[in-house]
Amino acid sequence: MNKYHQLLHRILLEGKNQTNKKGNIRYLLNELLSLTPADLLEIFEGHGIARKKLRSELRLFMQGERNVDKYRDAGIHWWDYCGSILVNSYPTYFEKLPPLIDKINLEKRNSKNYVLFLGSTNVESNQAPCLSLVQFQIDDGELVISAYQRSSDANLGLPADIYHLYLIARQINLPLKSITIHLANVHIYNNNIDHTRSLLDGNEDVKFELNV
Repeated sequence: MNKYHQLLHRILLEGKNQTNKKGNIRYLLNELLSLTPADLLEIFEGHGIARKKLRSELRLFMQGERNVDKYRDAGIHWWDYCGSILVNSYPTYFEKLPPLIDKINLEKRNSKNYVLFLGSTNVESNQAPCLSLVQFQIDDGELVISAYQRSSDANLGLPADIYHLYLIARQINLPLKSITIHLANVHIYNNNIDHTRSLLDGNEDVKFELNV
């Protein structure tokens, strides 16, 4: 069982129950998911991820594209509930990523922490980023990425975030050492619990429900 599936299994076994405005969840607090390149390969080989759509999504994010129609044109429909424009959401912050990547590739300073902050406060939003911070460090010539998530849907959001971080790492001209994600609240919605069990039993065709 890869590290991501191990986390899903632990949420099912040890998670607490909570009710919020989106529904009922089973959750764990302050989990740490640390992934080497070998771990990432194991996850990507053993878990179905919409790679083409996620590559397109990240590209649109980094272009600062806020028009939901542009995401639909790329076959991405999970932002439809936000209306026509993504307000103070991922594109607002990810459009700062290309110059940051250029800076890292130019400097490659071991002594410097390169940081991308996501999600300013007190600003109207129709989908505040769950991924709140991404930090890039260089350790003995290798890239170490650390990310903080305030909230993580373990079935839908987390695999996408893992893949996005991997795609970002590939744009930096350094070998990847690790990606570590700090999960303040990682959860499975109750309507996806049976689907999660089915996934862990080996069913690769499971479809999860979006809770918004």
